[in-house]
Amino acid sequence: MDFVEWIGYIASFIILVSLLMRSLKRLRIINLVGALIFAVYGFLISAPPVMVMNLGIVVVNIYYLRQIYTSKEYFDIISLSLVGEYVRSLIEFHRKDLEKFMTYSEERFEESTFRFLIVRNMVPAGIFAAKPYDDNTLEVTLDYAMRPYQDFKTGEYIYKRQRNRFASAGYEKLIAFVHSDVHEKYLKRMGFSETTLHDGRAAYIKKV
Repeated sequence: MDFVEWIGYIASFIILVSLLMRSLKRLRIINLVGALIFAVYGFLISAPPVMVMNLGIVVVNIYYLRQIYTSKEYFDIISLSLVGEYVRSLIEFHRKDLEKFMTYSEERFEESTFRFLIVRNMVPAGIFAAKPYDDNTLEVTLDYAMRPYQDFKTGEYIYKRQRNRFASAGYEKLIAFVHSDVHEKYLKRMGFSETTLHDGRAAYIKKV
């Protein structure tokens, strides 16, 4: 294969990878890069239909990415003082995906003091729960964002815009225990720092 043919294969691979992305924003960005390389490939092999079609895809991706970055989304939380059948059904429906990130325990969820259903543009986007770990620390027992809302915005809404809710209840810190590599990366992205507890267990701590 010559150099030009390699460009075509690389562009095809990038577009294929883009379709595997959970995040719509990441899908658009990677797909844009793949389409741009494909347009260059079409130019190099003197195939105007290939070049024009992929330039069109680039324009479409730019249009939707601009909407993603400039549109203001509405976030709110619904307090789950009582765990209703709807929430149980919602958790069960997403349970297989949820447990890729962390272990779910219905008992721990029900005994949690803070239980929120996070809505994004009035659509259920995530579920959060936390219970007292000690007098000034809350343990995160559940933090899950549903597809296609796994772009960190739901977590940022809880940990940044709702922190006063925890502070006003007398809590100074949040603690979480890692359940997977993906969960660990997420906690670091949310501002948690790794620490070792007195009993030797590894944990992640974040100031409220």
